Amino acid sequence: MAFVKHGDRLLLQHLAWRAGFGETMPVVSSWLDKRRSEIVKEMIAAPSTPITPLYVIRDSDLPEYTRVKSMTAEERKAVARMNDQATKDLNVSWMLEMINTPHALQEKMALFWHGHFACRTQNVLFSQQLLQVIREHALGNFSDLLTGVSKSPAMLQFLNNQQNRKQHPNENFAREVMELFTMGRGHYTETDVKEAARAFTGWGFDATGTFVFRKNAHDDGLKTILGKTGHFDGDDVLKIICEQEQTAQFITRKLYTFFVNEVVDEDRVQTLARKFYDHQYDIRSLMEHIFNSDFFYDKINVGNRIKSPVELLVGIRRTIPMLFEQEEVMLLFQRIMGQLLFYPPNVAGWPGGRNWIDSSSLMFRMRVPQVILYSQALNIMPKELMPEMGEGQHYKTTLAINDFLMRQYAKKIKARVNWQPYLDSLSGIAREDLGPAITQNLLGRNNLAPALLNQYADATTRESYIKTVTIDVMSTPEYQLC
Repeated sequence: MAFVKHGDRLLLQHLAWRAGFGETMPVVSSWLDKRRSEIVKEMIAAPSTPITPLYVIRDSDLPEYTRVKSMTAEERKAVARMNDQATKDLNVSWMLEMINTPHALQEKMALFWHGHFACRTQNVLFSQQLLQVIREHALGNFSDLLTGVSKSPAMLQFLNNQQNRKQHPNENFAREVMELFTMGRGHYTETDVKEAARAFTGWGFDATGTFVFRKNAHDDGLKTILGKTGHFDGDDVLKIICEQEQTAQFITRKLYTFFVNEVVDEDRVQTLARKFYDHQYDIRSLMEHIFNSDFFYDKINVGNRIKSPVELLVGIRRTIPMLFEQEEVMLLFQRIMGQLLFYPPNVAGWPGGRNWIDSSSLMFRMRVPQVILYSQALNIMPKELMPEMGEGQHYKTTLAINDFLMRQYAKKIKARVNWQPYLDSLSGIAREDLGPAITQNLLGRNNLAPALLNQYADATTRESYIKTVTIDVMSTPEYQLC
């Protein structure tokens, strides 16, 4: 099916935002004569080269004293400062990757999984390793992704499986794998959790962050999990979980909520989940089917989703290229709006949807384009991050991030904005058609009254008019939706 030139720019913008972070006018215009399947195929295609890790620090960069257990108090503080700074650097690196990548869906899927496999760790080596697992498998096989995440030192540490031994099984890891990562609450018993915890005994990591199976700590006795009995280990548990059709249903429902509509069509989810299950959890195949389906473009599913803070920021910067004098300011924007990467609020991740919006955050979100593009001061105090439940050793890292964010209060945002590519994209449009063209490009539709567009526009020059109208449209409630 081909998109129709006159009426489908909205649908193309819908696809661009849901499968990425929005696209420029030239890109969207280039899609108008293409078939839907051709556009989706380009979006869904795997990168031609391996995904480059976003490693901001390596183990070899750390001082020698980090390799011993008995560090002095000052040495521990120095390590904490390195991890604190490197976590901020990792946040910036990933944001810039989302902004500049030609494979927007790859990073959009990684952002989804980053919230699904919510995790906090004070060790940036572990954070960047987990992020790479997620980015590599974001459009691959869910079973492989689940295994990679489950064996990552970040997740094993976060969910206490390093302490899971046959003498004293720790149920935290097993419970969250079932409840939050795969099947959902109500689809397993407490006995399943206890038996799975026994199977995961011995799973841990060494000082270098490499997964290890400690045979002496593993309970190799018979276990019964989800109706199956055997001498199971952790790999067996993950396999048994993925054999449950409920896992396909749980993951499909969550993907549907994120990419299609928060109001779930259960019949449609069941159909999609069956395809997902039958295709051995092939994520790319599932997403391709969703983006090619007519229901994805139904009116009820278009323009009804609130952009997450990261999507909003990345979308603005993909539309209008810019560089901040201090890129770390993006952490402050994220925190004020409620989505600081690598700091999910709890083990369930960010709730999303209408939870992104309250009276204060909505006003700030609508000010973001003006703050950035007019170089205004940030005069909103970010809320403090709350230490994660059971966070323990991560508490000081959280305090350090809070201190950094508070020190940014009332600072003027300094951005070097490169308007030229955006201005060039509008070069062939007549002066009287600029307002509608800008509105349609940014919102996918032209439903803002001309009088409203021109009320605050600077019409002294064509360039000034384009800039001011663009900023005004980006500052509307409609721009918060995609």
